Amino acid sequence: MHEQAIEDIAESDLVTRRGTFRAVAFRVDGHEHMALVHGGPDLSEDVLVRVHSECMTGDIFRAMRCECGDQLDAALDRIISEGSGVLVYLRGHEGRGIGLVAKVRTHVLQDEQGLDTLDSATSLGLPVDVRDYRPAAQVLRHLGIRSVRLMSNNPDKIEALERHGVAVVARVPLLVPANDHNVGYLTAKRDRLGHDLPQVDLFSNAADR
Repeated sequence: MHEQAIEDIAESDLVTRRGTFRAVAFRVDGHEHMALVHGGPDLSEDVLVRVHSECMTGDIFRAMRCECGDQLDAALDRIISEGSGVLVYLRGHEGRGIGLVAKVRTHVLQDEQGLDTLDSATSLGLPVDVRDYRPAAQVLRHLGIRSVRLMSNNPDKIEALERHGVAVVARVPLLVPANDHNVGYLTAKRDRLGHDLPQVDLFSNAADR
């Protein structure tokens, strides 16, 4: 598979409320992404990594129909707690790659017709997931990282990173509690996309008591 080269890259320190990161902004195939690197310069093996897909509604506005914003916070907290790690924030992944306008249209179908996150996309003639993880693998290789412990519940991310030259030596679950607003979304991801989400059953069992 042809791999687009990193077209441009810039680095600087980024001081956040959690601590100081090295911000690595890079452009691949017209999309600009960012990696936040915490820890020493010798990160290479078994690095704690989160590859996070852009979600404006969850990451910025803290929408409760998904767990994206909570996962972003939890991943950054885990990196700081461990003392080192990398978060790769991939833009152009809104709605699993269908874009913001289409994503909002799927929300209407979910709310008005009860469709799940997959059927609401396919009913509009849209794909379920067209995210490209190659840029994440490229920037990790650029940073000299050869193997990672990946914070994810999604087996497709593991396969994608390994296919593009980054070994995944362990999967680190990144679970956030289910709630009344996102349990349907999480259930669809578990049952239809194969994500490992044991908290769905915990929420359902608690609701049945």
